[in-house]
Amino acid sequence: MKAVEFKAKLRNNRIEIPRKFQKQMRIMPNKDVRVIVLMEDDDFNVIAKDQFLNGYAKSDAVYDHY
Repeated sequence: MKAVEFKAKLRNNRIEIPRKFQKQMRIMPNKDVRVIVLMEDDDFNVIAKDQFLNGYAKSDAVYDHY
């Protein structure tokens, strides 16, 4: 397996592949790839907190004052 690494900004929930890698990927159409996204800790903490709180029900509030 070959790995490429680059920095990118998320735009409309998409990651743009830099031009220097696009040519390599065009010669391998329909190729399966493995994608790993690394985010700064601060960004991840906000997302994790939001996801955690989405599962929080009003009935859980009984534990807030202990």
